[in-house]
Amino acid sequence: MGVHDDRVSEFHRLHATGCFVMPNPWDVGSARVLERMGFPALATTSAGLAWSLGLPDAEVGVEDALEHLRAVAGAVSVPVNADFQGGYAEEPAGVAENVRRATDTGVAGLSIEDSSGDPDEPLLGFDLAVARVAAARRAIDESGTGVLLTGRSEGFVVGRPDLDEAIRRLRAFAEAGADCLYAPRLTRLEDVTAIVEAVAPLPVNLLVNSPFTTVAEAAALGVRRISVGGTLARTAWGGWLPAAQEIADEGTFSRFVDLPDVEGLFGH
Repeated sequence: MGVHDDRVSEFHRLHATGCFVMPNPWDVGSARVLERMGFPALATTSAGLAWSLGLPDAEVGVEDALEHLRAVAGAVSVPVNADFQGGYAEEPAGVAENVRRATDTGVAGLSIEDSSGDPDEPLLGFDLAVARVAAARRAIDESGTGVLLTGRSEGFVVGRPDLDEAIRRLRAFAEAGADCLYAPRLTRLEDVTAIVEAVAPLPVNLLVNSPFTTVAEAAALGVRRISVGGTLARTAWGGWLPAAQEIADEGTFSRFVDLPDVEGLFGH
């Protein structure tokens, strides 16, 4: 087996039992530090990438996304899951082509979501959403890589927090070939439990972007995988934004105290 095959196999193994945390670096440096902290897998964040390029999340194109996946996956030895948004296409054929290209970047997994970008109809139609997951499944199978496919339903992200509809979509994504299911922005533990039970025995990813639960509590609910989305990137921005603003507004540097030895993180 090659290095990529080993990572894909390990990623599947991680989903078989227990609960693991898969934090989201936004560049090569943060990926390497997270790996050294002992996390068994990492996931990219489309938002974190976008902010590093000076763009809002929805404006990163597929070429920049693929380049980012190659860079992050090539910088670490643990499996990397790709936040692949909606596959950077709407129609299933376009999703399939972009997924095929993503499987060549070295990632061990990727996700396809069902948001539309239309504020009036923020979720893609049910049949189209399912067809897109099925197209991603076919593309992965044809690639022969075994990359793990996550189906995401974005209702709680885009202002349509309908638990029954999220479950309907996740179950359909499972039937279409998703290996893992994910409804980001759940904040009620009873909703987490409902989704875990509805799609069992397939694994569920839980987004934790506020302190509403713990790893131990999520594991007890049956969650298999935890990610944090763009929240680590937001935390980093939350440190330097007020420091930079203080310099701009006051000409003072009071926040330049008790800083970490960042250089030491990358020393040999």
